[in-house]
Amino acid sequence: MIAAELLSTTSQVIGWLLYLPVLLWAIARAPWVELFSDLRRQHLLFGTALALFVLWLVRRDFDSGLSYHFIGITAVTLLLDWPLAILAGLAAQIGMLLLGRHDLAALGMNGVLLVLIPVAVTEYCALRVERAQPRNLFVYIFFCGFFPAALAMLLCIVAGLGVLWVDGLFPMPPLLDDFVGYLWLIVFPEAFINGMIVTALVVFYPDWLETFNRSRYLSVPWKDDEPPR
Repeated sequence: MIAAELLSTTSQVIGWLLYLPVLLWAIARAPWVELFSDLRRQHLLFGTALALFVLWLVRRDFDSGLSYHFIGITAVTLLLDWPLAILAGLAAQIGMLLLGRHDLAALGMNGVLLVLIPVAVTEYCALRVERAQPRNLFVYIFFCGFFPAALAMLLCIVAGLGVLWVDGLFPMPPLLDDFVGYLWLIVFPEAFINGMIVTALVVFYPDWLETFNRSRYLSVPWKDDEPPR
């Protein structure tokens, strides 16, 4: 997360211009009829928003105005699909804002970094996997859980550094080579957390995952000369 004092007015406005239209699009595309008629989906939405809020509270705040915490949006996107995942991320941001842990002026840019980028990466990977139609369960777990979480974290860090570098209000680390070495200590735990959550959901509650094709991954195999059951 980036504090408002590290962002120029231009970056703050650009963040809102990018974040707000996607929020409106997510509201328009959200399955409101199914959501209001399905109590289980309501519980999943509120539960994931609360989980994101708690996860984002466990963070390291630096004196420079930067904060580090895990994102967790990859598992939420696979669980709810992208429109509700964006709204769950917004709810977590509002909770942080009410506690004074978020800046309203920087909420748009942080929403782009912490919500839109992870959701877009996860949705793209899930669509690519679904288009390939693999029958191996581990393909879904790795390429929809572990890999997009790691890639999303990497892109968030690179995009955040790019914004800070363009604004010039944050003193960049003099030795970027050393900084790049620490990326593995950030990317791998993000991939592990999301991957383990997705694995647990696949094993115990596969029906909860909106992007999981249970009939293909968990169907009982049969011989070629035998009809399917």
